[in-house]
Amino acid sequence: MVLYLVSKSLQSPMYFFITQLSLCDLLLTTDIVPILLHTVLYGGSTMTLIGCITQFSFFATTESSECLLLSLMSYDRYVAICNPLRYHSIMTHNFCIKSVKEIWLTSSIMTLIYAINMFTLYFCGPHVIDHFFCDLEPILQLSCSDTTILHTLGLISGFVFVMAPFIIIVVSYVYIVITILKIPSNTGRQKAFSTCGSHLIVVCLFYGTLIMVYMFPTEGRSLILNKVLSLSYTVLTPLLNPIIYTLRNKDFKEFFHKLKATLHL
Repeated sequence: MVLYLVSKSLQSPMYFFITQLSLCDLLLTTDIVPILLHTVLYGGSTMTLIGCITQFSFFATTESSECLLLSLMSYDRYVAICNPLRYHSIMTHNFCIKSVKEIWLTSSIMTLIYAINMFTLYFCGPHVIDHFFCDLEPILQLSCSDTTILHTLGLISGFVFVMAPFIIIVVSYVYIVITILKIPSNTGRQKAFSTCGSHLIVVCLFYGTLIMVYMFPTEGRSLILNKVLSLSYTVLTPLLNPIIYTLRNKDFKEFFHKLKATLHL
């Protein structure tokens, strides 16, 4: 994020979206990992209801935003490869800023609706969540109230924030692959594929586990499996994103070495 802000050579839509993805990972890690570590070290952790819903709110906002950001990044790659001559006229600075604002606003509004409905629930005990963070289903399992509205809202948001972006990504990459296969030279095809490789790795890792947890029935699935799958998109993905998008990126590495040399002098 710092390299993007201080470098003129990195001021492009792709790197702007990567900084927003980094912001999502930073917020998610700050929200989940401290309590996760406390739970591992001491065999449990205590939270108030307000604290639990607050943790869920930050989690839901960042994960929803990341889903939409990944679909926006796939659209960016689609335009760059399939319509290169129109790239700068489509992916303008105003378009990027406006898209990111709408993503954060939409995710925040949906999370706010969740939070308001959660505060109307009655929790009669036991007040123990068998998970390492306050996710939607573990919270609803503790409630003695009717949770039909929240379950329905979960299905709607699952389609809006998980399935719809995933469909956009799949369609974008179908067109990208078709376009790349039409490139006559092997060098050109390899260069085009390399610009999408990092994004594809993150999408497969992130969406694979997210869809399994939220879009498939949880009945009959072990709690341990749910926790392992949840670890993938709450801890593993934020850990790998900086490596995949930054440490393996030629432009980032070149500017980092230049900056390091300048500061050393």
